[in-house]
Amino acid sequence: MDLINTRRNFIQNCGLYTIGFSGLQALLARKTNLKNIDYGYGPLIKDKAKILDLPLGFSYNIIGKAGDKMSDGFYIPDKADGMATFPSSRNGDEIILIRNHEINPLAFGSSGPFGRGNKKISSVSDHLIYDKGNMLPCLGGTTTVVYNTKEKKVVRQFLSLVGTLRNCAGGPTPWNSWISCEEVVMGVGGPCKKDHGWCFEVPASEQARITPPVPIKAMGRFNHEAIAVDPHTGDVFMTEDRNEGLIYKFIPTIKNELNKGGILYALKIKNHPSFDTRNWSNIEFESGQVEEVEWIKMADVESPKDDLRFRGFKEGAACFARGEGMWYSRGNIYFACTNGGPKKRGQIWRINNEKLELFVEPNDPDLVDNCDNLTVSPSGDLFICEDGKGDQYIDVITPNGEIFKLAKNSKSSSELSGPTFSPDGSTLFVNIQHDGLTLAITGPWERGKT
Repeated sequence: MDLINTRRNFIQNCGLYTIGFSGLQALLARKTNLKNIDYGYGPLIKDKAKILDLPLGFSYNIIGKAGDKMSDGFYIPDKADGMATFPSSRNGDEIILIRNHEINPLAFGSSGPFGRGNKKISSVSDHLIYDKGNMLPCLGGTTTVVYNTKEKKVVRQFLSLVGTLRNCAGGPTPWNSWISCEEVVMGVGGPCKKDHGWCFEVPASEQARITPPVPIKAMGRFNHEAIAVDPHTGDVFMTEDRNEGLIYKFIPTIKNELNKGGILYALKIKNHPSFDTRNWSNIEFESGQVEEVEWIKMADVESPKDDLRFRGFKEGAACFARGEGMWYSRGNIYFACTNGGPKKRGQIWRINNEKLELFVEPNDPDLVDNCDNLTVSPSGDLFICEDGKGDQYIDVITPNGEIFKLAKNSKSSSELSGPTFSPDGSTLFVNIQHDGLTLAITGPWERGKT
């Protein structure tokens, strides 16, 4: 049996591995000793229901399925993606979960909130629908779930943003709202009556209501993916899901009031203008390498030509390989670049105190296969959803760089998306996107920590 197949069998049996920053060679050299290392939650156990394989002691509840009727009479839309949780002001056992829906233009009516033929759209006032479209209404947006973590049941769920497109990821704010991002740039004409490519703010609320859709145009118009807010400064960091995307920072004019305007910047590596971080042709940025950054002020941020990334790179900003998930934790901004690295298997980066570090670049699909959405657990571990080929996992990377598996999609080859912990750390929520499922995972999260 060759070395690669031996390693795959070992991973399947042990469910853990450690690479730190020393790379795959160190992993292979130490693989016979890994059974004695107390990382991870243990081997994955096949789910009899064929939904999600988890370690011993972990379980899940299905808390939402596309097409099911919600408390407000609308239907759970398809393609659930980025999510975040917020504490409830009414009940200490309840949390508020806001969930994106990455629905494309001209999607069939049954995949949106209004049911077949979009018959229920007449129940929503026009001013609450961002774009009713020229042929079909835009069916992206968000839904909100009020969930009791103690009783493990949904209290209510409802439509909270409607009329947008491809709401892929986004991120939570420290003032208890969700920024939902459109991962598409489309202009007036064709299927759309309005321009798309914006961010929208949705308050975290237990009350069933639709948020008036106001695009935050000062945050730029581009293929938005995710955001992360520095709670100390109020600055908003953003990823761009393009092969040559930039990393942006929005500094609001008034802290915590994004709709009052601000200035958009792009990340530049100090003394290295127009740096290509993707490592596709040559290794230009090593794992563990740290560089100082500065920020270039962007002009014409509403970008009618969808050229922000090209203008920014020409002016000295660094380009990244499909920036996707992003999360703030303990002074760090973590973000994923889905197809970075020589083998295009993904990179995880970290910004801290105006310094950029290539945190992990495994270059091996058995370790991390095209990292996408991510979050950080209360203990400081990164939880990452894969969006690669074949089997799809939730991977965990510890602060020291150890990598292991938490879960496997045993239902399909759909990507997992939107990982986020409840405020008390008891529950991890995640979507199986193309199967239209939202899951709540519980278990002994404290196990296996160093």
